[in-house]
Amino acid sequence: MEKLLQDLRYSARMLAKKPAFTTVALLTLALGIGANSAIFSVVNAVLLRPLPYKDPERLVMLFHSYPNINLPRASVSPGGFMDYREQASSFEQLTAFQGQGVNLTDEGEPERVQGLNVSANFFDTLGVAPAKGRGFSEGEDQVGNSSVVVLSHGLWQRRFGSDPSILDRTIMLNGSPYSVIGVLPPTFKLPQEAELFTPLTFTPEQLSPAQRGWEFLNVIGRLKPGVTQAEAQAEMDTISARLREQFYASNSNWGVKVFSLQEVLVENLRFALIFLLMVVGSVMLIACANVANLLLARSAVRQKEIAIRSALGASRLRMIRQLLTESLLLSLLGGALGLALAYVSVRFISASLPARIPRLIEVTIDSQVMGFTLLASVLTALIFGLAPALKISKPQLGETLKEGGRTGASASGHHLLRSLLVVSEVAVALLVLISAGLTSRSFAKLLEVDPGFNPENVLTLQMALPTSKYKEASQISAFQDELLQKLKNIPGVQAASVITNLPMSGNNWSSSFNVEGLTVAPGDMSPHGDPRGIGPEYFEVMKIPLKKGRTFDERDNAKSTPVVIIDELLAKTYFPDQDPIGKRLTFEGRDDKVIWREIVGVVGFLKHYGFEGKNQVHYYFPNSQRPQRTTNFVLRTDSDPMSVVPAVKASVLGIDKDLPVARVMAMDRIVYNSTAEKRFSMLLLNIFAGIAMIMAAVGLYGVMSYSVTQRTHEIGIRMALGARQSDIVRLIVGQGMLLVSIGVAIGIVMALVVTRFMQSMLFGLSATDPMTFVVVPLALSAIALAATYVPARKATRVDPMIALRYE
Repeated sequence: MEKLLQDLRYSARMLAKKPAFTTVALLTLALGIGANSAIFSVVNAVLLRPLPYKDPERLVMLFHSYPNINLPRASVSPGGFMDYREQASSFEQLTAFQGQGVNLTDEGEPERVQGLNVSANFFDTLGVAPAKGRGFSEGEDQVGNSSVVVLSHGLWQRRFGSDPSILDRTIMLNGSPYSVIGVLPPTFKLPQEAELFTPLTFTPEQLSPAQRGWEFLNVIGRLKPGVTQAEAQAEMDTISARLREQFYASNSNWGVKVFSLQEVLVENLRFALIFLLMVVGSVMLIACANVANLLLARSAVRQKEIAIRSALGASRLRMIRQLLTESLLLSLLGGALGLALAYVSVRFISASLPARIPRLIEVTIDSQVMGFTLLASVLTALIFGLAPALKISKPQLGETLKEGGRTGASASGHHLLRSLLVVSEVAVALLVLISAGLTSRSFAKLLEVDPGFNPENVLTLQMALPTSKYKEASQISAFQDELLQKLKNIPGVQAASVITNLPMSGNNWSSSFNVEGLTVAPGDMSPHGDPRGIGPEYFEVMKIPLKKGRTFDERDNAKSTPVVIIDELLAKTYFPDQDPIGKRLTFEGRDDKVIWREIVGVVGFLKHYGFEGKNQVHYYFPNSQRPQRTTNFVLRTDSDPMSVVPAVKASVLGIDKDLPVARVMAMDRIVYNSTAEKRFSMLLLNIFAGIAMIMAAVGLYGVMSYSVTQRTHEIGIRMALGARQSDIVRLIVGQGMLLVSIGVAIGIVMALVVTRFMQSMLFGLSATDPMTFVVVPLALSAIALAATYVPARKATRVDPMIALRYE
């Protein structure tokens, strides 16, 4: 221990003697270690850390599966959920939940709050107990007994000021009274945002065989101790085979799939985050190479010190230990700075991460991240410190101890090692740059996709009408018609309409439909698409082109003939070489109560699921013929859509003062958010690629500058013998670009191998995109040329007479 303290004190003195070297090395290490720690904090929170529930490895999710229509994870119907509860023995508990927006009205301003309808055993299944009060009891999930609510800790604080007497208080949800029975602990987090919880109830109609196709539930199960996921899947295969014969005879491939809850939450992010961690790991390697180069350059002036210590009897192992102690101290200091940088970066990353990323709130600098930073610091010290320590701990005593000697015999060995480090830096930097180039090109191609509508100058807002006040369909239609008329009269509003689900919002509703005269073969699925309830002028507001027929207007009401408008993809798919106008389809009713809708128009295809989403057919029905309580209003304005928000809210309050206006957002922001995950990944990749490029250029500059200093005598002789300045520049630049060329060649080969695994992250682009593989190496070579040219120009200013006396 005494020797270790001695080594540390000596190392501190040596670092303090060279403040410029120490500062550059610390900043380089802080950048590399900080970047790795920041990204690891995201990976740790999203991928590695167990879910914050009791025995999370036993939690699974159940989905309905429809392979015929490429729908592997559909929601579960109430009837199916009840069957699995009764028949499955693999589960200790099964619980269901459904997301639902709720109008919260009490003493304050009306507010739209995100809630969950949950089975009575929901909190027990997750292993969570309320911090105040209790959870739901058996029987409170029955119709008529469900007017109780559990609040999240955040809502209790924000809306009710942490009122200690909140229990048994009555609050108004959707116009009906609910009694508060519990408040959840602040540590309870859900992947799906929710601020309050109410019991999930089923009506007899929902549980009837006729409603088996009405699937809207998410189901979580807790496996019994000792039961594996594979065993649960085998049991569900048996149960689904039995139910298939009973209820799903028309679809022989229908089934139930069991997935780990952790897998469901993170599977879409796993590869992207791991790849990002590999990228910042590459930046760390470049940082290590740069610091190793700095140590090698510094070793030139320490050769005499090492030689003297060796001559005085210090063993090579003792000197290696001393040099590694210096590296470790340098790395630990860099790690401390990196941790501070990571703390700042995590705040930026958390604020920039797309809201749809699960467990976002858990991204933080915790003990695991600190442990990772410490481990990274130690490994970094070994990586960048070992090779220089081995190299300079074996001095040539005779040459080094010569009075005035400046270039010892090991200079050529040092030069070779530094050159190898530069080649490695260039290769790794090129790999990172090509990866960033591919994602940038892919994102650019994504934005070139025509979404099928014009989102500019469109305002969107959501309105939800409570059953307590708007019981009848006629009341819903009357409110929507009155509000639309008020909205159209607002100065600056060109047109206004409604739609059930906004494009690219992440909210979708899919359903089977039948085309009149189309026969579905036994075992095949009926056609599947997305219905949308809309108001008149919706296509005008969104600037969706009408291809054929007409749009909806005032004549399409509850008393008129049921009608529908289809998109051109549906028309091409199910009415090839035909005029679909006047044909009929249905997605409502059953048996003798089928509602056939006449096709009156064909419109352009929309990318409802995002720029790279699936190409699902869509059909539109008049909202007045099937009024929906929760709808989105869309307004096209003359200028900035947010400028009319106050007038919009005033219009709503003028009709019903208890209705909150929710999800007020410009349509172009919704479109922007739909690309948030890819945009964020591209941004981080480009940042790290830029850092890698700068570090590689700095490393190359350092090697060439050091080479010029070491070759001052040689350069002086060349100039004395008649070499021109251009010859010296060509010599130095040529040697530097040789290293760059080797690094580029190696980097291209590495990129051809590694980027093939990126194909799933790319859109409309090959992982071996020729333009990227040509432009990026040329750009890096140009920057490297500039990094070598500066030392080369410096070499031309050498005075031959002074250089000849250099030794």
